[in-house]
Amino acid sequence: MYKLLLFAGLMMPAILFGQIDRSVRPSAAKAPIINIKDSQVFTTENGITVILSENHTLPRVAFNMVMGSDPVLEGTKAGLSEMAGSLIMSGTSNRDKDQLDKEIDYIGASLDASSENIFLSCLTKHMDKGLTLMSDVLFNASFPMSEFERIKKQNESGLLSAKSDPGTMASNAEVKVNFPNHPFGEVMTESTLKNITREDIVAYYKRAFTPKGSYLVIVGDITLDQAKKLVDQFFGTWKGGEATKAESNDGQFNKGNRVIFVKKAGAVQSVIQVSFPIKMRTGDQNQLPLNVLNGILGGGGFGTRLMQNLREDKAYTYGCYSDLNITEDGSWLTIGGNFRNDVTDSAITQILYELDKITNEYATDEELNLTKSSMAGGFARSLERPQTIAQFALNIIRNNLSKDYYQTYLKRLEAVDKEAVLTMAQTYFSAKNCNIVVVGNEEVVERLKIFDSDGVIEMLDAFGEPVKETKAADITKEQLIERYVLAVTSTSSLKAADKKLKKIKSVSKATDLNMAQVPFPLKMTDIWMAPNMDGMKMEGQGMVFQKAIFEGTSGSSWNMQGGKKEMSAEDVAAKNKSNGLLPELNYGKTGMNFELTGIENINGKDVYVLKVMDGQSETYEYYDVATYMKVKTVSIRTEEGETTEMSTAYADYKDVDGILFAHSLVISVGEAGFSGTVTSIEVNGKIDLKEFK
Repeated sequence: MYKLLLFAGLMMPAILFGQIDRSVRPSAAKAPIINIKDSQVFTTENGITVILSENHTLPRVAFNMVMGSDPVLEGTKAGLSEMAGSLIMSGTSNRDKDQLDKEIDYIGASLDASSENIFLSCLTKHMDKGLTLMSDVLFNASFPMSEFERIKKQNESGLLSAKSDPGTMASNAEVKVNFPNHPFGEVMTESTLKNITREDIVAYYKRAFTPKGSYLVIVGDITLDQAKKLVDQFFGTWKGGEATKAESNDGQFNKGNRVIFVKKAGAVQSVIQVSFPIKMRTGDQNQLPLNVLNGILGGGGFGTRLMQNLREDKAYTYGCYSDLNITEDGSWLTIGGNFRNDVTDSAITQILYELDKITNEYATDEELNLTKSSMAGGFARSLERPQTIAQFALNIIRNNLSKDYYQTYLKRLEAVDKEAVLTMAQTYFSAKNCNIVVVGNEEVVERLKIFDSDGVIEMLDAFGEPVKETKAADITKEQLIERYVLAVTSTSSLKAADKKLKKIKSVSKATDLNMAQVPFPLKMTDIWMAPNMDGMKMEGQGMVFQKAIFEGTSGSSWNMQGGKKEMSAEDVAAKNKSNGLLPELNYGKTGMNFELTGIENINGKDVYVLKVMDGQSETYEYYDVATYMKVKTVSIRTEEGETTEMSTAYADYKDVDGILFAHSLVISVGEAGFSGTVTSIEVNGKIDLKEFK
């Protein structure tokens, strides 16, 4: 348990002149037409549309090369484009990653890439050097195998973290139910990640990164003549096939409400996301009034209907918002927030109430004016950024908008009235055809059935896949532990296993850990000494970050943030329920509360699920049905109102002095993920306990 706690630690006022008659609303000024300077646009012979927005205020310039290909279905290799985007900056055939990074830093530039663009920002005087590096990445990205493997491991850690992050779990379920058979509805899983090869990455890059149909947005201290010369010099020889074009559907529209539940054992809050797709694409004439509608409902600040109802009036949550997403490939609305378990059903009732109300009643003058004023202010502030003008030009070209689309924005916004808002609500919103996704504790499930039109709750896993029904276990909990112990000790009887284990007086294990958020490797050392002593130390770059010791009757932990903390009597009692090198063997003797809940299918593999409760935490242990080896644990502890969850996946078991130890670990604490490789295990060696105190 101390590991769970340790890992969690690592981680305008107005000035008025004269008297104002407040009983009379001031008349609104006529909305102006915004004079936006047109960007300069030209097209190269190889198919690049170049959009230039000159701004000579500062000696800087930015180049954003945006690909013209549409997203496509990736099927059994879902996550391919995302992974490719992570690898583009991993080196070229001319420069390895370190050299590329050093040259970027030397000129004080920023060079980044994603699955659909490459972006450069640099001083005007360094344009040539910056574009040399940008074009090298564009033409010669090498995707080295070492970086491919590193990013793949990083994704493995991220997927394990996703299994315990309720926000990610809810989002995965939401896209799955709203957009089946659509690129938006594809989610990377452990199985699709395994299917992705380096060759797939290279093929994706060659297909998606092509000059035909691409856009180069240039903003900053550069003239049109300079831009034409530089584009020809650095991108004129770029060759490639046609941009991929794919028609995406509008999503799946329900006939009745649909309730989807994602189990998160031990959760004290429910994440609720009520959503539905919308038949609209970027640039639709109804997009602006629909945005006003969303601002009134929950897309603005504390004054929105959702916030006033669920936060201010009911106190169900700290925040409930609506999020309207209008894109060129599909659109949807999401309403959601985090809610206490005991008000989960009440919160859904109020969300549906607000959805129904806004489709049947006019917005008030105050709501309408406040929302439109906020939107107008946001638009005006955006015009202060040079990048905005170029982005406007890109949007107009890509989405076939009228040339004066943004110049008339404020005029069109001002024209949105209560009738238009109600029409938008009645056209696009409904409280009766929603996807209601809830991530949380199973205790809330029965109270959700009233919201489903058929009274049936769909169960999905962390990645939005249907959960196979839990099967009854075909053995007892005692038999499971016995078979696990025999498998780990490679013996045929508990007597033989006990004899072998008694010969082991101590074990010291060293593990190298890598984490995406930490730029250097960490080393974790675990120790165990008979009969019931253990310790742990985490260090890196010559510094100790955390350590802990348990000596049977007392123990303590220390970390850089909080200093030293002694174990409570309750912690000591809980710890003594899981003593021994293989604590599972002693569950029946130490007073541990444990039960075999059944057989679940995780990522295509059947596993026994053992629920273990020591009085301080709730732990789920997963054992392979075929081998009886432990493949994963999930520990949940709630202390002072804060819930901490730690997951560990085990793989690559190897024999060390007659005992099988996992040599590959993936550890997740909240949103932090670590991938670990055991580098050494010493049995019956000398251990200095002082290192862990």
